[in-house]
This record gives sequence, C-alpha cells and structure tokens, in this order.
Amino acid sequence: MPLKFINKYFNLTKNETYFVISFFIFIGSLLAFIFYGPNYNGTSKQIDFVVKEGSAFNTIINDLYDKRIISSKYNIKIAAFLFGVDKNIKAGRYKIPDGINYISLLTLLNEGRPKEQKLVTIQEGIWQKDLAELLEKELGIEHQKILDLSESKDFIESINLDVNNLEGYLLPETYYFYEESSAEEVLKKLSNEQSKLFDKPEIQSQMKIINMDRDKILTMASIIDGESNLVSEFKRIAGVYYNRLKKGWRLQADPTVQYLVRQRRKQVNRIYYKDLEIDSKYNTYKYYGLPPSPINNPGKDAIMAALYPEEHDLFYFVADGNGGHKFSKSSNEHQRNVARYRVWRENNK
Repeated sequence: MPLKFINKYFNLTKNETYFVISFFIFIGSLLAFIFYGPNYNGTSKQIDFVVKEGSAFNTIINDLYDKRIISSKYNIKIAAFLFGVDKNIKAGRYKIPDGINYISLLTLLNEGRPKEQKLVTIQEGIWQKDLAELLEKELGIEHQKILDLSESKDFIESINLDVNNLEGYLLPETYYFYEESSAEEVLKKLSNEQSKLFDKPEIQSQMKIINMDRDKILTMASIIDGESNLVSEFKRIAGVYYNRLKKGWRLQADPTVQYLVRQRRKQVNRIYYKDLEIDSKYNTYKYYGLPPSPINNPGKDAIMAALYPEEHDLFYFVADGNGGHKFSKSSNEHQRNVARYRVWRENNK
C-alpha cells in the first residue's frame, strides 16, 4: 500500500520509493530514540525538582539540564514544540525518577502533580526571630526574608494592617503549608487567621465592653504568653495586670524586660537589676501602661485571657518553682512568696 501511494503521487522509481520509506523509518526511529530514550542522572535516585510560579520555559529547561535530569536542552525543546506542551508547564514540586524519557517528563510537567503539604506547629508566644528561623527550617524560606517582610510597610498594608511590625499579629497554630510556599503566602495566612478571630461579633463586642482595641489586646496577650506556660493561669495573670492598670500602677512585667534584653544577649531567662533600668517604653518597670506593641506572637489562649480576664483582687505573682506561680493580694504577702522562691532557687542550683 505505501509503495502504490508514493508511486501514484510522486512518480518515483521502485528504488527511489524504497529509499524514501527507509529514510522516514530512520527518522522515525531516531525521533523515537531521542524522545523516548531514557535520561539517566547517574544516581539511580529520584530528584526533587521545583517549578516556580511564572517560570519561563527556557528557565525550566536550564534547571532540568543543570540538575542532570535531561542530557540535551535542544532535544527536549523539539519534543515540547512538536507535542505542543512548551507553554503548559505547571508550577509545583516534582519527584523526577532516574531514567525518565523526554515525553514522560513533559507529560508529568504538563499535567502537574498535587502539591505536597507539610504540617508545621508554631509555638504560642514565639518571638519573631524564632518564627523566622522555624520557617526556614521547616519550609526552606530564608529567615531574613521573613524578618524583612515583617517590617515592610508595603507588605503590611497589603494584608490590611496598620502597624510597624508584624510581631504580635501572626497567630501561632498548627498549619498545613505547601512546601514551596513563599514568605508572603505564609505570613499572609498567619495574619488572616488572627484577623478571622478578631472579626467574630462576640470578640468585637467584648473589646467594647472592656474598652480595649485589637492592638492593646494583643500587647496584653503577648505579656501573658510570656509569663507562663500554664494555660490554666492565663486568665488569672490577665486579671492581675488589669487590676494594676486600673490602680494606675506600673505593670512590672518581666517579659517586657526580656523583650529588650534579647536584643543584647542570648540568655534572657534571668533578669538583673541593671536590666530594670533600660530606658525604653517597653520597660514596664520604668514606664506606666502597656508597651507600645506586642512583644511576641501570642496564641489564641492568651488572646482569650486578655479578652476575658479573671475577676479577683490579686495584684502580684511570682514563680513557685514548679512551673506555676504564687499569687497574692498585698505587697507583704508577695515579698514572702518571693523569699520562698529565692530559697527554692538556691537549693536547686
């Protein structure tokens, strides 16, 4: 049949016809070898490969070549053009098996694969610097990028906030993140989750009742989160600080001094008398009222404690040596508790 077709339309001799057929068979076999032949990376292992959103086709090809996933940029470009997939590469994270051929590789990148997600737990009361380091470790996002965006006026405005720094405005929680998530996407998600909490009608109503706006609630919550690891104490601690505010007393909250000290030394658990003299609006031993802004990223429990403080007549508390605190109404009672704690600390050095 092929011979009759070629002879009829091209008027070739029998030998010329055989030559044409042989030529096309050769070309077809060559293309099949090129397009369907394996590409070995030399490791016999899968290679992680990321296609970033908006990446140009030539950039993707160069990355594939640099990672030794393909052996020829030219051949895969021809295959992509012939199969019409050069403009349909999907962004995502791929695992490329050793020995994959051009057609299978292009099909994989053209169809896309579900993005892998990673579970990341962010500790309540986490400092911004520690959050940045955590995100770098878990998601590969450069920690300095997180810190820079946290102070970027343009980015902060883009997520509908009017603050100088995002510290305090990101809700610690356990999240699923796509592994190739950008710094902007992660920070926006953390901010949005906190905004959803404050947008609830009952929260808005409670803020009016206690005459506190979001900024003040978050600042109070950050102090509470810095004071204790026991959620059961949060509302009682909140009550102490509200009582002191009502009396016009200084809060004298250690976490606000630790906030200042952490910028000067690594060890912040121990506060010295010289630290109490640091001249800063964040030093609640020197200045009255709340600090200018949150000192960490408070969790939901601390935020709820700041919104719904326990009502009592307590004004002081000190560590009890067992992870909790001793609360007291008077300065004399407080000093006795402080003395007991110092004895305990000396005995447990």
